[in-house]
Amino acid sequence: MILFTRSALRASAAAKLQNAVELIRPQLSSVEALIREQARAFDPAIEDYVAYACGTNGKRLRPVLALLAGAATGPLDSGHVNLAVIIELIHLATLVHDDIMDGAEIRRSQPTTSAKWGNTLAVLLGDCLFAHALKLATRFPDNEVCRRIAEAASNVCSGEIIQTQHRFDLKLTIPDYLRIIEMKTAALFAAAGELGAYVSGADPGVTLALKTYGLKLGTAYQVYDDCLDLAGTEDSAGKTLGLDLRRGKLTLPVLYLLQDASREEHQRFSDVLLGATGPETALDDLVKEVVRRGCLRRAIETAKKMVIEAQTEVQQLARSRYRVALQDVAGFLSNTVDQLAAVA
Repeated sequence: MILFTRSALRASAAAKLQNAVELIRPQLSSVEALIREQARAFDPAIEDYVAYACGTNGKRLRPVLALLAGAATGPLDSGHVNLAVIIELIHLATLVHDDIMDGAEIRRSQPTTSAKWGNTLAVLLGDCLFAHALKLATRFPDNEVCRRIAEAASNVCSGEIIQTQHRFDLKLTIPDYLRIIEMKTAALFAAAGELGAYVSGADPGVTLALKTYGLKLGTAYQVYDDCLDLAGTEDSAGKTLGLDLRRGKLTLPVLYLLQDASREEHQRFSDVLLGATGPETALDDLVKEVVRRGCLRRAIETAKKMVIEAQTEVQQLARSRYRVALQDVAGFLSNTVDQLAAVA
């Protein structure tokens, strides 16, 4: 009998992700090189700022998704590489702006652009990245690609605005929360899946399936990220954590806590969230309640359910090693969520 330990399962999931990435390694390397080259497209006076924002290697999940979706539906070409670059640039722009709004000091284990140069410059830098990504999108001969890229970027920005409107909003519902994260995070995942297939000339049904796959996966990823903000460590995450509650962002674990609370408890929790009562440690105590009552674990299980739904969408594709790779990417996210569940 072979016993699979938690560490063995983590290693297995990581190996599957690595195998998935290796299938598109040449194209992903081209994406990485092109992202780093983008700084030279700007005025020399701001080139260094752009290079800094683009120069750190993130997970590149969105480019990976765009390339795998393209490969699962046809041969990869320069169009898929350019698409992956555009989507990642939009993502980088949103990170710059997110860090300003959250007051984050660390991103990818280095100072954020706002911490390094101030909010004013960082706002304009994010704007430059957005504009440059849309400029690159206009180079596609098919205007539909540019239109859908612009729509995704608009959804991302709209989602951030709506989230900001609902800061400290104790009447925020779980459907409202899910709608917000679908817009601000999952929209780019959905665009990566959809357009990767579209550039390959895939059938509309397959293109829709990959769009839905991306939407489900991106939503699950944001739920995980919100849970990480409550229960993760900054050393492992490589970014500033513990900001959501302090900035008034009510995420899924906290919404579950409020949903399950008695009237008296709801009032007590509300006072803490609004900063009306309690010592400075009150928020930390509330997070402990989120964990103790199983609300963090419940949110984690919700994310895992979304991953399974995403994997179901991929079954509509023709059998290939790239379809398996898309499954494995989702599986890796599910395994990563499981690791966070250890503290829940």
